[in-house]
Amino acid sequence: KFSLRASSTGTIHMDEVVVPETNMLPGVKGLKGPFTCLNSARYGIAWGVLGAAEFCLDAAREYTLTRQQFGRPLAANQLIQVKLADIMTDVALGLQGCVQVGRLMDADKATPEMVSLIKRNSTDKALTAARLARDMLGANGVSDEYHVIRHVMNLESVNTYEGTRDIHALILGRAITGIQAFTSQS
Repeated sequence: KFSLRASSTGTIHMDEVVVPETNMLPGVKGLKGPFTCLNSARYGIAWGVLGAAEFCLDAAREYTLTRQQFGRPLAANQLIQVKLADIMTDVALGLQGCVQVGRLMDADKATPEMVSLIKRNSTDKALTAARLARDMLGANGVSDEYHVIRHVMNLESVNTYEGTRDIHALILGRAITGIQAFTSQS
């Protein structure tokens, strides 16, 4: 596989599995337990991907300050500065969203939709940041020497697990409209 190479990936097949009551989560009915775990994972992902974006920002900044083109650092280019500023803005705002949702979680006031919003936003912004950083490094952006491409590839995976961008859009759409769009209703 090309991303998340440090972790094992496998497939589990289950068919007609019966879980004895002694092995069930105490006090949890239905899908509340698994969805609570899923929401916690999504919250952690929202933070983690912003760390990857910060790494990419730092790598792009360092590279563009060091790399000379026509006798000047690449960082002297207006487009480079705009891209760096965009990444910095997205990371800063994403972190503020995560902090606020964390405070609401501590106060038992956070909703699953809030977590979907920050997971979706953080992942989008981090993937964009990694792609911009890769672009700023030119051909070196795909070299393992700078590690930016590793983050691009890992963020492509994170974009999928614990709910894709579109799944989180449906969660948010349901909160906005009150209409369930996941399944057809009869």
